[in-house]
Amino acid sequence: MSQPTQEKPVSGIPAYFEFERLKTDFKTEIVAGFTTFMTMAYILVANPGILSNAIFLEESGDLFGELAIATAVSAAIATFIMGFYARFPFALAPGMGLNAYFAFSVVLGEGIPWQTALGAILIEGIIFIVLTVTNVRTLVVNAIPQCIKSATTAGIGAFIAYIALQSAGLITNSEATLTTFGNLATPEAGIAIIGIFMTAALVEWLQGGLLWGILGTALIAWVAGVAPWPSGIIGFPSIPSHLFGQAFVGLTQISPETIGELLTVLFVFLFVDFFDTVGTVTGLGMRTGYIDENGNFPRVNRALLADAVGTFAGAILGTSTVTSYIESASGVAEGGRSGFTAVVTGSLFLLSILFIPLFSAIPALATAPALIIVGVLMVGSVRDIQWDDIAESIPAFLTIILMPLTYSIADGLAAGLISYPLIKLFQGKTEDTPLVIWIIAAAFIIKFILEA
Repeated sequence: MSQPTQEKPVSGIPAYFEFERLKTDFKTEIVAGFTTFMTMAYILVANPGILSNAIFLEESGDLFGELAIATAVSAAIATFIMGFYARFPFALAPGMGLNAYFAFSVVLGEGIPWQTALGAILIEGIIFIVLTVTNVRTLVVNAIPQCIKSATTAGIGAFIAYIALQSAGLITNSEATLTTFGNLATPEAGIAIIGIFMTAALVEWLQGGLLWGILGTALIAWVAGVAPWPSGIIGFPSIPSHLFGQAFVGLTQISPETIGELLTVLFVFLFVDFFDTVGTVTGLGMRTGYIDENGNFPRVNRALLADAVGTFAGAILGTSTVTSYIESASGVAEGGRSGFTAVVTGSLFLLSILFIPLFSAIPALATAPALIIVGVLMVGSVRDIQWDDIAESIPAFLTIILMPLTYSIADGLAAGLISYPLIKLFQGKTEDTPLVIWIIAAAFIIKFILEA
């Protein structure tokens, strides 16, 4: 009588990343990692382009190549920590918005030397590491009401779509109404519209449809002459010898006259990055199903440590604050569920150092269709909000609508977290609001008063 066949136990990479529990596999995770990278590849050019306005050498000028390496390596370090240690499918890189604040407000506006500004980023990273290790950031994430978590997912989705529509020229500025339809007769808008329909079809037909949609739309743009063909495939940027370790030099340049100004800058970096990351990680956690029905987010402390260490490493390498990216939702939409997705993305960031000429040729309009579809998928989380309960629906609505309208995840989250406890207070239901939410709401109110 033959013995029953026993299933071979899962081991190695699939076991470590829990492929079986998460119902995923190598192919799905690799495609998801590629997709996330493709939607984030613009940062390899955008971040150096912004920082080059403020970070340069008077004697030799441009440091674009070194900044590109710093961008790629800091993104890889943080994303590897997210993948290997936290085991989430989220990617990180130097944050858009904070890099502009660093360049145009801190260095060019306030006249603070870029080395000193990098020193402030270094201190921010250390503070974040301490707050993460002591579980302060985890306490905040777990205390956020479930309605705000669901609204954050939807708000990020709306924000992603809004950014994509702008980058494709489908929405433009208007003096009368702030924003309006762009000129839909332009080749750029036409290609973006074609890309939306093509990507929607590919998502239905193929695994990796978002990635193929990006590549297909880019190819149309190149052939049509709307975007220039890649100038090359492989390039070798300069070794970052002028940037590495300048944050430590900057710390030695702090004087009694600049300490007050620098503390203000440090507070802004801390505040914006803290809640941008909390909002992004919470939204992605909802999307991937890692947050349970009680609002708990297992291992979130490890995820938050990734951006803290990434910010610290990024400052040493010579770039601004590293944060979690909402574009990670594109890989999640492709089925990425484990940390192996992040490992693939981090590996591509390292590899991209050699291929910056190629990736820099992918126009923004090529990633717009994929991001719009991702936005649609994320907005679906509104179904989990109790719309009949005013105490939940109003804060949730404010969170969703203000993220794209203020162009800030942090400000949208602030509106929700301020209104939630206040509505509960006026309803006489203060027992429903944890103390930490009142502290956060007070901090946001103080922030808005100081910015007024």
